[in-house]
Amino acid sequence: MNLQQVAKRAGVSTATVSRVLNNQELVRGKTRDRVLQAIEELKYHPNVHARSLAEGKSRTVGVILSNFENPFFFDIYKTVETYARGRGYDIVVANTDYKPDRLASCVRSMLGRRLAGLALIVSETPDNVIEELQGYPAMPVVLYDAGKTGGNLLSIRVNYRRGIERVVEYLYGIGHRKFGFVGHHGALGPLSDRRDALMRAVASKEGKAAAKGIEVHVATDSDSLEGGRFAARQLLVSGHQPTAIVCVNDLMAVGVLRELRDRNLRVPRDISVTGFDNIKLSEFCYPPLTTAHVPREQIGQIVCRGLIPREDEPPIEHDVLIDPELVLRDSTGPAPPR
Repeated sequence: MNLQQVAKRAGVSTATVSRVLNNQELVRGKTRDRVLQAIEELKYHPNVHARSLAEGKSRTVGVILSNFENPFFFDIYKTVETYARGRGYDIVVANTDYKPDRLASCVRSMLGRRLAGLALIVSETPDNVIEELQGYPAMPVVLYDAGKTGGNLLSIRVNYRRGIERVVEYLYGIGHRKFGFVGHHGALGPLSDRRDALMRAVASKEGKAAAKGIEVHVATDSDSLEGGRFAARQLLVSGHQPTAIVCVNDLMAVGVLRELRDRNLRVPRDISVTGFDNIKLSEFCYPPLTTAHVPREQIGQIVCRGLIPREDEPPIEHDVLIDPELVLRDSTGPAPPR
């Protein structure tokens, strides 16, 4: 099946079919509908590799993620995939499981392909990997949480410090003084940033009379539902009795809720729990999570605009900083009397 047969079935030119496949808005209404119907009836799939050879440029973008099992990363990937395929680009994806050596291997594998652009949606980005990517100045590279910009590098960062500050300000304001922090991979910058932000936010309260007796205890495990559960268990069996547990992300927070429920601890009456990211699961778990909202669809769109720029869109900044917003739900409440 080829482009000419689709055009003949729809009664249009091959150029019109190409515009529809590239999601260009020049084709509207019934004409577009006829082309889409012909594509469906003929089960036509464009040969991306052949198109790349004909155009003399790649129509494949690469995406590398830290953890495909965490909905946060998957949500960003879905946005990138939808946009890329809508523009007639193929997409290849790899998962690192937060391992810097695997990231380096994935990057080299991607660079061995003929890519139009590469996105690293990861929490681990060694300097040697950045230097290697800078050696391909003609290929746009989008980095999430790496903090490196310039040349072919575009950076998207989240202001974790401000997000955690908002969480702590809220919890402190409703009486919490004994905190637990649940995290994972504490040696990685974006994850240690959240832990350090909690410590700084709590330390800023120590000069106040009302902050006497303030405590923070940290527990870590894997970035998973089970990891959140086991980290919460570490906190509780240690003898520390937090009135609020601040989690590095929503996925681990849901695991924390499970452990608390198994121990017959009521949330938020006995203990409050917060997440970070505002993935869909945070809204539908029980109780719904108070969290910091990170706009994954917006991040995905910025990634796409960096990888596949359009002439009708203004260029985006090389350094994008996103400010999380606090979302209050039922998993938090006033600190219980102790």
